[in-house]
Amino acid sequence: MELDESEFYNQLLDYHNILYLCHRNADPDALGSAFALKEAIGGIVGVIDGCDRVASQIAKQLNIEFVIDPADNFDLVVVVDTSTLTQLNAFQLKNYAVIDHHATTSLNENAAFYLHQNRSSTAEIVLRVLNSMGAPIKRRAAFALIAGIITDTGNFKHASSDSFKAVAELIDLSGIEYGEVMDVISSIPQDVSMRIAFLKAAQRASIEKVDEWIIVTSQVSSFSGSAASNLVSLGADVAFVASKDDDIVKVSARARKCIINAGVNLARLMEEISVKFKGTGGGHEGAAGMDAYGDAESILASCAGHVKTSLMKSRQA
Repeated sequence: MELDESEFYNQLLDYHNILYLCHRNADPDALGSAFALKEAIGGIVGVIDGCDRVASQIAKQLNIEFVIDPADNFDLVVVVDTSTLTQLNAFQLKNYAVIDHHATTSLNENAAFYLHQNRSSTAEIVLRVLNSMGAPIKRRAAFALIAGIITDTGNFKHASSDSFKAVAELIDLSGIEYGEVMDVISSIPQDVSMRIAFLKAAQRASIEKVDEWIIVTSQVSSFSGSAASNLVSLGADVAFVASKDDDIVKVSARARKCIINAGVNLARLMEEISVKFKGTGGGHEGAAGMDAYGDAESILASCAGHVKTSLMKSRQA
């Protein structure tokens, strides 16, 4: 059952024991959104496998308490900023709701209720929920939501006008200075293993030029999302980076705005290809991912082929 912001809030009031569950390796958007809801309504914040480096720093800065790999004994689980079941590992969803901003999601169908809007961040949706209930937005919650918006929009590279409006509203409500949040986000140095992953991704890159577009595929053992973003920064128009986790091939995809405008939609691409390889995928037009089964080279080749097909259709249109 799809609800609007006020209906979503009213449904949550029917429950007393709520878990706000973030996807594995929770990012600031997931953690900040879950924390803001918990602060306003009550409940527990849970994360699968822990938080990423930036979210961990924000949690430390704001003293955000969360449970890693929580039990499933809650009256209601609110799945936050998560588009596929595989992002929750083996967590058994029973009675659950969804609040999410990704372009595609496979979790809504079996949810008791959900709030799904294709926005730049889940934090923007949460702000609208808090506004609909007239809840005061305290300083820590505002800080967490601002951090979520900044990081999920790539420091506003993928932001909409609503993203800027949301941050401005949060600053006005809380008195937080934008520089305070940026100081925390930018103070986290890249660790050595991440820098090595970037170098290996570049070293192993397969580069294909289609007209004026550059498609890059590569493989690393970890940090595939950051490595894909780094390849785009180096000059790729679209980059796919795979990593192997036991039998699962995890692929992260990133794209420049210009190639999105040319007809490439990474969210739809990841969803379609993941089905072919018996997995799940989704995300945003310019940043998406999937978990699939099979040979990494074949999966990456399928991704690159899909991009070429999309570009050819766009050129013929």
